[in-house]
Amino acid sequence: MPNPRKIFLFLGDAVLLYLSLLLTLFLRFLNEFSGSIFLLHLLPFSLLYLFWLIIFYIFGLYDLHLIKSRSALYSRFSIAMLTGLIFGTMFFYAAPDLGITPKTNLVLNVLIFTALFIAWRNLFYLLFSNYFLNRVTIVGQGEDVEKLKKEILEKPYLGFKLVRTDLEEDLLLQIEKEKIETVIFTEEFESNPKVLKALYFCLPAKINFLDFAKAYEIISEKIPVSMISQAWFLENLKEGEKGSYDKMKRFFDLAAAFFLLVITLPLWPLIAVLIKLEDGGPVFYKQTRIGKDRKNFQLIKFRSMIVGAEKEGPKWAEREDERMTVMGKFLRNTHLDEIPQMINVLRGEISLVGPRPERPEFVEKLEKEIPHYNVRHLIKPGFTGWGQIKFRYGRSVVDSKEKFEYDLYYIKNRSFFLDLRILLKTFQLFFKKD
Repeated sequence: MPNPRKIFLFLGDAVLLYLSLLLTLFLRFLNEFSGSIFLLHLLPFSLLYLFWLIIFYIFGLYDLHLIKSRSALYSRFSIAMLTGLIFGTMFFYAAPDLGITPKTNLVLNVLIFTALFIAWRNLFYLLFSNYFLNRVTIVGQGEDVEKLKKEILEKPYLGFKLVRTDLEEDLLLQIEKEKIETVIFTEEFESNPKVLKALYFCLPAKINFLDFAKAYEIISEKIPVSMISQAWFLENLKEGEKGSYDKMKRFFDLAAAFFLLVITLPLWPLIAVLIKLEDGGPVFYKQTRIGKDRKNFQLIKFRSMIVGAEKEGPKWAEREDERMTVMGKFLRNTHLDEIPQMINVLRGEISLVGPRPERPEFVEKLEKEIPHYNVRHLIKPGFTGWGQIKFRYGRSVVDSKEKFEYDLYYIKNRSFFLDLRILLKTFQLFFKKD
């Protein structure tokens, strides 16, 4: 479920776009300004603003962590706004039938909206990093509990303020004194009669009670694999309700994969020649991966490593991997090495969105180290996924454990809206090296 603060931020931008249009037209026409002039511009600019909002999302302008780096926010906004201006110019000149061909209007609109955007972001961050925070306390202990506490303390922009309580004292009295709104409790304390009784007597305080897994999911957008039981899967994974969604998703996969193959096809001969010229090795690299229901398939990529890169056996890819070719580094940095996977999508071996498929050698090890890891094979793996846009490239068992927590979040909450969020966010990866 999207963070309400992100939705509020998004709606604020939408309102400011139309306010900037109103101010633009007023300044341009002054005494001649009228409702008919505004209506004439309303539909064309609405189409433009829809594209702008998508661009803002792709460039991460609704990532709340940007509160910690205003320079990163303004840098992203500048690139996004430049992209929007270029598209706006092309849009209006390519569609003269709209009845307007704004030149000065478009530039003035960009300038006014930029000023409003900066003021709105500063106001938003001032208010929602210091006020309107949900005061929470956590009843529990363990590594994951400490991780969640740290996340709440370090990221007030998520909307929570951690209040510490002592179970040896009157919990209701502490809740009333500290104005606590939400109590998060772990499974071990849920089955503790003394704590359960203390929580029961807190009902008159009219507060929210959340089990730890649910709270962790809401705040971190992942699921704590070490703190859930088999019962959690029975209660939360409703695979029988996903039939219609899976059929529609397959239709979308076919259409999108075919489209991507067609538009990138002119690049294939050039990439193939450059790979061949470097070392004379094969153009494509096929690797066995584990798919849905643990079925093996051959994942296809443009080759980015030297021939015989794994003659000593499979190993995790590294950040500065010496096995990479010169062309391979370029392909990895631009993610062009991934394009042939659209063939796997057409074959039905992977989807556009899902957990990234792992190699059998790694799966065998990870299933021994990570509880419930086999559950990720309930659904089709993906070309991109929630774990890819939320976490770095996995290079160890520890990394794989955290990525699996994101995979669990996706498996539980997958929907067309979440898939769309992931696909739009995936565009960001083309501007990142890792």
